[in-house]
Amino acid sequence: MSKLVKMVKLNNLQYNANRDPQVYRRVVGHPFRIQAMLEGQGSAKISVTCEGKTLKESTLELPGIFSYEVTFKDAGIRIATLTVSADGQSESHDLLLDTEAHAKVG
Repeated sequence: MSKLVKMVKLNNLQYNANRDPQVYRRVVGHPFRIQAMLEGQGSAKISVTCEGKTLKESTLELPGIFSYEVTFKDAGIRIATLTVSADGQSESHDLLLDTEAHAKVG
């Protein structure tokens, strides 16, 4: 089986869980942009969940690009899960979404 997700981007940068979280961090009210570059054929079901809630569900023809923006109203660290299912195959990616109350000065 081949991979469904070719690349995941967060805020227009390739997502790497080992990268300094400051790179992806947002201030309250500023959106996180989640993108997934998908490979394969046919159609895929894509969902984004966070804190036990489904934020977005959609179906996309493969190959294609999934894009979704989410904004939080309070500061905190959350784990969002991007799940892609197609042709009996499923793939999930956890994304750390870190929101701070105020922008740093200086």
